[in-house]
Amino acid sequence: MKTPRPGLRRLGRIASLLFLALVAALLFRYARSVDWQEVGDAIRGYGTTTLAIAAGLVLLSYGIYCGYDLAARRYARHHLPAQRVAIIAFICYGFSLNLGAAVGSAGFRYRLYSRSGLGMGTIHHIVAFSVSTNWLGYLLLAGLLFTSRSVVPPADWKIHVPGLQILGAAMLATVAAYLVACWRFHDRVLHVRGRHFRLPSLPLALLQLALAAGNWSVMAAIVYVLLQQQVDYPVVLGVLLLGAVATAIAHIPAGIGVLEAVFLAMLGRAVAQPQLLAALLVYRAFYYLAPLVAATAMYAAFEAHGRRKA
Repeated sequence: MKTPRPGLRRLGRIASLLFLALVAALLFRYARSVDWQEVGDAIRGYGTTTLAIAAGLVLLSYGIYCGYDLAARRYARHHLPAQRVAIIAFICYGFSLNLGAAVGSAGFRYRLYSRSGLGMGTIHHIVAFSVSTNWLGYLLLAGLLFTSRSVVPPADWKIHVPGLQILGAAMLATVAAYLVACWRFHDRVLHVRGRHFRLPSLPLALLQLALAAGNWSVMAAIVYVLLQQQVDYPVVLGVLLLGAVATAIAHIPAGIGVLEAVFLAMLGRAVAQPQLLAALLVYRAFYYLAPLVAATAMYAAFEAHGRRKA
């Protein structure tokens, strides 16, 4: 396996730093213009019904995350109890969304599944299946939104609607190619960096798309509810998908600041800044911080139970 050239690694680091600098500049620019007292008032102004719906959607989203690992259970052909798999998935996503995929999606899965008796090869398959599930659903939804011109980037962005349409078509083509490959070659073993994988069957691939597309849709619905329907739902979904890519590029834990910068740039003229920031802060508290607290407690209980059994 070839290692990246030092020059390319240096260019990658420089590009990441420039991206972070741009995000910081955007946040500083908007932070100076925001009346934080109004943001606090907007948060306190949320009704019980709105917060309850948002919380229910958060629980639904994490339930779908558990579905990723339950589908991976079928793909990897292991026989851990479904309840244990769901607990492991919740813990992993609680940490992954806050600390990054390398820690949560991979690190915690290896720890928890290995302590549950699974071998490394099986865990590799679970991780690969779950990660690919998430991004396949992303490609499907983003492709549909971009090609249908549902997302219109700001005029000062380098990519415009025609560019997004081309990108969306490429995303949909990728999804179609994956489905065709699963239909025709699902019994074949692929060799990637010394590891062996096989494509899932077509029904399982369709389940991947349904789970992940549903989950991204629910995530956007949370923001939509907290924005109190001031922006059309497809627009909120498109902005969330753009923010997810920016977060992945930035490699910042929980995408702190990055997601907010994208929403402010895209919706800053459609929604008053205090209401927009209030929605994003409550979203972060509900979708990131509260599950992290729950995942930490569940992980401690998981480890304590393991020590008692030992």
